[in-house]
Amino acid sequence: MASPPTFTADIYIYISLSLHRAPEAHGAGWSKIWDAGKSDLWDRGQASPALVDIVEKHQRPGELFHPFAADGRRKRVLVPGCGRGYDVVMLALHGFDAYGLDISATGVAAAEAFASKELQNPSAANFGPNHDNKEFQSPGNVKFLEGNFFASEWENEAGGEFDLVYDYTFLCALHPTMRKNWAARMASLLDKDGLLTCLEFPMYKDRTLPGPPWGLNGALERRATDMLSVYQRK
Repeated sequence: MASPPTFTADIYIYISLSLHRAPEAHGAGWSKIWDAGKSDLWDRGQASPALVDIVEKHQRPGELFHPFAADGRRKRVLVPGCGRGYDVVMLALHGFDAYGLDISATGVAAAEAFASKELQNPSAANFGPNHDNKEFQSPGNVKFLEGNFFASEWENEAGGEFDLVYDYTFLCALHPTMRKNWAARMASLLDKDGLLTCLEFPMYKDRTLPGPPWGLNGALERRATDMLSVYQRK
């Protein structure tokens, strides 16, 4: 099993230098890192084991991660900042129509190449002990989109709101001043009955220290009100 990404001093220096610009322009910095062939700084090589675990524990009909809605359609899931698309492919293999969004054209191309191979011959890392191979024999669709999470240009291609959004190392890569906008954007992308699943990482890092990654311990609680205000306007 691959180890989770380790943000050493070298990684911090490289990313910090690449992103030494206004927060709203950080996307260009991440694209630059992809283009420089440095995606291994954060690439963990497989889908999040925690996500695999929670999906498989709650995928029965009527449960949060069952891949089909009450009307029989497949649920739509978005993974922003999807990188090479490991989580996107894993979710599709569990029955969802999965969309990966990345600001880098290089990253999207890498994700498409990975998905093309992985969907034909899925690795064991996509599944856990609770996987029911008989229930979801047919995977959902996979689509990767190039775009800025905070812009709307890519939404038409995505085709509407999402039933589920998964965030692991996307929020912690954003400057803390962008968190309120992150919350509002998440709420606008989710269906009114949608589910945001966010793995709060890193918890160990003091939130006053610079990043990325920026510490998130308790940060999500402060964004709940921002999301609620958007939902109330839907």
